[in-house]
Amino acid sequence: MTLRNESDTFDIGGELTVHRLGFGAMRLTGENIIGRPDDEEEAKRVLQTAVNLGVDFIDTADSYGPGVSERLIRESLAPYPDDLVVATKGGLLRNRDGDWLARGDPDYLRNAHLASQDRLGVDAIDLYQFHRPDPDVDFEESVTALAELKDEGVIRHVGLSNVSVEQLETARDIVEIATVQNRYNIADRESQDVLDACEDYDIGFIPWAPISATDFEDKESALVEVASEHDENEYQIALAWLLEQSPVMLPIPGTSSVEHLKQNVAATRVDLREDEMARLNE
Repeated sequence: MTLRNESDTFDIGGELTVHRLGFGAMRLTGENIIGRPDDEEEAKRVLQTAVNLGVDFIDTADSYGPGVSERLIRESLAPYPDDLVVATKGGLLRNRDGDWLARGDPDYLRNAHLASQDRLGVDAIDLYQFHRPDPDVDFEESVTALAELKDEGVIRHVGLSNVSVEQLETARDIVEIATVQNRYNIADRESQDVLDACEDYDIGFIPWAPISATDFEDKESALVEVASEHDENEYQIALAWLLEQSPVMLPIPGTSSVEHLKQNVAATRVDLREDEMARLNE
């Protein structure tokens, strides 16, 4: 059987149709998400293989590298296929110590967007996400900056990341929000209220850390049990669980390995029964 992305689709912003299993490009960088990967050619093969397997939604950020992930995406995939959606994020500043520093002032976001636009080699970024609210900047000012960039035609759709329901509601009063990216997986559901709101508004929900091994201790036995019934591994079951959990769920598991990528895509063939979902939800 030929391996393909068999997840169903979602329309980001009502118009960008993507398969619900995407790819997160954070890991295509050096150690601690700083600098170049040890093997850039392998990183490019991962990206090219993902697209060849039917992955048409790739998520990255200017802070991954910083800049490295965006550059590799352009070098690997440009000119981009017509159906490929590339999303990036701005609002976090990196340093050589590996800190993630919130920067949400409008001038910074405009500059970050301009740099991302150049690295990706596009006239307009398909989906540009505010990476994290900055406690030192009024949230509405940050979102307004992205709304203005959308009005200028250099952002097609605006997304948020690491936000509360209240912040989502505030942002929706300023600009149409296409996606929200919060931490969420089978063992960490603190953002369930945000996911519920996204379902209500038909907003795509992008769970980061979708298959984080450090979170799975409490779910290990159930995952292993269900995995053995499907002859898959527990990480594939965790991805299948996410896809079953909500029709607006857009998991973006990342990897620097072609083999691991193929395992993630193979998870879209897993069909979990109701009793298995119940066991995993306990």
